[in-house]
Amino acid sequence: MNYKSIFYIGSLVLLLFGFQQKQTLPEGFVYVTSVIPDLNVELRYFSQNNFVGDTIDGYNSNRLILTKNTAEKLKLVQDELQKQNLCLKVYDGYRPQRAVNHFIRWAKDLNDTINKQQFYPEVNKRNLFKAGYIASRSGHSRGSTIDLTIIDGETGAPLDMGSPYDFFGEASWVAHDDLTEKQKQNRQLLQTVMLKHNFRNYPKEWWHFTLRWEPFPKTYFDFEVE
Repeated sequence: MNYKSIFYIGSLVLLLFGFQQKQTLPEGFVYVTSVIPDLNVELRYFSQNNFVGDTIDGYNSNRLILTKNTAEKLKLVQDELQKQNLCLKVYDGYRPQRAVNHFIRWAKDLNDTINKQQFYPEVNKRNLFKAGYIASRSGHSRGSTIDLTIIDGETGAPLDMGSPYDFFGEASWVAHDDLTEKQKQNRQLLQTVMLKHNFRNYPKEWWHFTLRWEPFPKTYFDFEVE
């Protein structure tokens, strides 16, 4: 074996070791597909399809991360829905604090309103903090909060919940009454199945749930989504 071969093999070992090291999560966290292999994941902040209009700091992969407790409870939700030929679709889970900081910087730039019409048409950007849509701390950074919806198990189409995900406005409030009966039924189904498995909802966002008795109630993490 010549020097170049040894160097190549050594470099490959270092690369693989570095990759494995990079994928190591803090104790108590898991990649959710290791618990729910068939889960539909579309991390909106690892894309431009969000209210900022750009990939958010800390999102380097479409890999859903949650605390182990949360992932295990979420699997019970998925199992129950699949009996009705329905599935979960997840838009966000663990969120690094640096991503929250990105939101804060964006919210303070009042001239950046590229996606206003789609995500907050009736809310003045300067009021997003006051209205509770943007905050300096997020439960997502504790690892036990999740944003999701229900999809058809055959087509993958999301059920009609009456407003898009991450829409800033009263149409997203759980108690919003200006909905069709089907939209109300769909929201109620999501609320019921999540509550049954110990997830509590945020009243202004029909998609937002936090595990009761979460394992890190006062810790805000900042490791990246890799």
